[in-house]
Amino acid sequence: MKSAVETLNPTRVRLTVEVPFEELKPSLDAAYKKINQQITVPGFRKGKVPARVIDQRFGRAAVLEEAVNDALPRFYQQAVEEGEIDVLGQPEIEGLEGVEQLAEGKDAGLKFTAEVDVRPEVTLPDFEEIEVVVDPVAVTDEDVEKSLEQLRDRFATTKSVERAAKAGDLVVLDLEAKVDGEVPEDGTATGVSYEIGSGTLIDGVDDAVIGLEADGTATFTTTLKGGSQAGKEAEVTVKVTAVQEKELPALDDEFAQLASEFDTLEELREDSRTRLARMKEFDQATQAQEKVLEALLAKVEMPYPEKLLKDEVETRRHNLEHHQLPQAGMDLEAYLKSEEKTEEEFAAELEEQAKKGIKTQFVLDAIASKEELSVSQEELTEHLLRRAATSGMTPDQFAQQIVQGGQVPLLVGEVVRGKALALVVESAKVTDTEGNEVSFEDDDEDVAEAAAETVVEAAEGGEAAAEGESTEV
Repeated sequence: MKSAVETLNPTRVRLTVEVPFEELKPSLDAAYKKINQQITVPGFRKGKVPARVIDQRFGRAAVLEEAVNDALPRFYQQAVEEGEIDVLGQPEIEGLEGVEQLAEGKDAGLKFTAEVDVRPEVTLPDFEEIEVVVDPVAVTDEDVEKSLEQLRDRFATTKSVERAAKAGDLVVLDLEAKVDGEVPEDGTATGVSYEIGSGTLIDGVDDAVIGLEADGTATFTTTLKGGSQAGKEAEVTVKVTAVQEKELPALDDEFAQLASEFDTLEELREDSRTRLARMKEFDQATQAQEKVLEALLAKVEMPYPEKLLKDEVETRRHNLEHHQLPQAGMDLEAYLKSEEKTEEEFAAELEEQAKKGIKTQFVLDAIASKEELSVSQEELTEHLLRRAATSGMTPDQFAQQIVQGGQVPLLVGEVVRGKALALVVESAKVTDTEGNEVSFEDDDEDVAEAAAETVVEAAEGGEAAAEGESTEV
């Protein structure tokens, strides 16, 4: 076999492959053998039908189709390996020559061309030149008290009161929404429990119910955020059926024993301070990773494979339109209206997100390759457990889905890219807003996993880019 590589542009090549008959013959023989096992011809034992009889009875075209389908992927892959090409996605096969001669029974070879996207070369910057500023790790007394108040709220009890509702009260509501004077099928709700001021219901409901007693009603206008009429203006009538007041437990040693493993309030307070410090350290690490990644990408100029970018944009749009928005009870039109975006602005934003996702993967892959980073089974398992937790599945369910979907390499890629980003963060200059230099230990598993999650978020929706590494024909 002979092959030649022609560079069409920085992200696309054309392969020309010539296969002599001697190398193609095993595929022809295999095709005859396969067809032999599938046919029955009077006068011949099964599997013993001569090739000329198969040609006469069933046509040589069927044999050639089987042979070419077997040979093409194999010789294409061989050409890719010989040319040391880092291909992306499936090739476009063109100019298939030699089939007509083979159909005529001649011992002809096969020639074809294949155009395919290739991974662009990435020139990496000096990581030590990257400088970012992050928030400091500072836990105030106010932070601790706020944490304790949230804990008290979890142990609060309620009692019904005969007075007007006020901020912080729990109210039980019946709601009816009218759009253009009509109540849609999903336009009513009864017995909805709501804490005034929590912001978990539609806009305008707080102002409407404050001051109402049980059996009181109010009407207000709002834009619906979900349901069949998402994005549309509605007239909402709300009725308060009950007003409940929260009673918080006293903040003392008895509460500490009720809400924790500690005997005293002071011990609980110190534990809260320690936990808040750890949370802020984790948040600081995540912030550093996000800012370092942004700075890293800004320092890299890279062409985008045209077909890969198109596929990535289409994948992201499909996920949004057919998965994310329906789950929120919206369609694209309602979403654009709620976000106050035009179709053109949405398309431009989608392309920028796709470019960032592709660039994130390519740049971090280049770092991983240069530094020869790898992933251990323990690291992969830890990442799988965290991803399962965020997906709402059990680890076994998530693992089964990943294996059945052939997505294990995708998970490995997330981990190794996370390690690449962590390496850049270690080299970059990170300071907090108070001028203190911040460093991150490379053996901190939480920080390393946070880097993997940062990568997942940056490349979110990037199935097309991840799957673009296939070399199948």
